[in-house]
Amino acid sequence: MIDDPNSAQKAVSFTRYPPNGVRGAAHPVARASKYGLDEEYINKCEDELLIMCQIESVEAVKNAKEIAAVDGVDCVMIGPLDLSASMGWLGDPVNEKVKEMMKVAEKAVLDRESGAYLAGFAMPKDGADELKRRGYHMVCGGVDVGLFRSAVVDDVKRFKMN
Repeated sequence: MIDDPNSAQKAVSFTRYPPNGVRGAAHPVARASKYGLDEEYINKCEDELLIMCQIESVEAVKNAKEIAAVDGVDCVMIGPLDLSASMGWLGDPVNEKVKEMMKVAEKAVLDRESGAYLAGFAMPKDGADELKRRGYHMVCGGVDVGLFRSAVVDDVKRFKMN
């Protein structure tokens, strides 16, 4: 969990090979290097990363500006479900107090000058158009597990109808 700039710095370090970080140096057998076939991988890998830190707690909201300013953090994503749970409103990510806390985090990320993107999840009563209006650069409209679940439920319904 990313709650402060130190944990964000640590997360970034896990994505970098020494001396820039602590990532294991088995790059010749990593899938990203095409199992060692991409001879340029080690020279370009850090430039091709997208490092996202997710804000999911009140503590992280308080530190959002500093988290977004960490060198190597490209994007800050606000997680409304976990944020609402951390505030005592489990399952209520559109609670007014949660929405106010999200606005604090949004402002902190968008007011920065280092260029980190703001990302989030479209939710019922807080859809993609609304997030875009508030300045979000990336909006997740659905997650893989949820989309898969919906497809399975639809298949079961069709099966039961026959």
